[in-house]
Amino acid sequence: MTSNVEQQVKVFQDRFSHVVDEVSKVIVGNGDVISNVLTCLLVRGHVLLEGIPGVGKTKLVQTLSDVTDLGFSRIQFTPDLMPGDIIGSNVVRETDDGKKSFVFQHGPVFTNILLADEINRATPKTQSALLEAMQENSVSAGGSTHKLDQPFFVLATQNPIEMEGTYPLPEAQMDRFLFKLRLDFPEAADLLTIVERTTQQDELTVSQVLSKSEILEMRETARAVPVAQPVMRYAIAIALATHPESSEGHDLAKQYVRFGSSPRGVQSLILGAKVNALLNDRFYVSADDVKAVVLPALRHRVLINFEAEAERVDSDQILEEIVRFVSLPKT
Repeated sequence: MTSNVEQQVKVFQDRFSHVVDEVSKVIVGNGDVISNVLTCLLVRGHVLLEGIPGVGKTKLVQTLSDVTDLGFSRIQFTPDLMPGDIIGSNVVRETDDGKKSFVFQHGPVFTNILLADEINRATPKTQSALLEAMQENSVSAGGSTHKLDQPFFVLATQNPIEMEGTYPLPEAQMDRFLFKLRLDFPEAADLLTIVERTTQQDELTVSQVLSKSEILEMRETARAVPVAQPVMRYAIAIALATHPESSEGHDLAKQYVRFGSSPRGVQSLILGAKVNALLNDRFYVSADDVKAVVLPALRHRVLINFEAEAERVDSDQILEEIVRFVSLPKT
């Protein structure tokens, strides 16, 4: 690496670690989840975060907002939430001279970090309004298109154990999320730390360690990391191995998978691998970087069948076996 590139990598690593360390003051025992959330922010992706109530999903997003110079909004999704409650709507305004006109009033989606809490409790129509904003980085209302501020980052949460009264995200909409992350119940030692920290008299505070301009710089650095053709083909081979109808499909995919990964899955693998490479002192992507992000990038894109559910085989198990099966293509 040239000295300039080495400096870029070092700056990226330092800024990344400062954010993770600061967020970890509040969020205990989930370093990988924090890193993956930050990875998505830095490659212009969005996150679907799954976990039981009380494990810190909402607190994680709030803390990330506190340590960065970014605006934050939270939407609690409910069955009666309407698209206008998210994107905004046209309202009648009267001027000083008595004239009336329609003015677009921005909704909570006009922010930098948006927490979509329990997204599966809203109707598909309302979910679609948010997912359109995620894809297009803009919203349409009243015949006009309104651009969203950058960076724009959505972290949607859902509770995996309460499915009554919910509207599961369709496969095509799940595909809009770069990563799906799972926030597990903490271990005993971590739980002890959490209880000690949260039952003290003073509430924990964090410092702002990253500005909006620095985030945009880190985005450019991540996007600039080159990827060799063999590594590209390796990522494609992993995605193809998840397809039961493909000649390159893995045996487990043919037995347990209904639908395999979409092309967006390959994009997610490459983008996540670029950040992983930078964090490991490299300005190029290796097969190991791709392997490191297979589960968060593809677990929500590999749809299992009834046989898999009956035998308690999940997408993570299938993907882990595929990673062991697929070898790096030769140049």
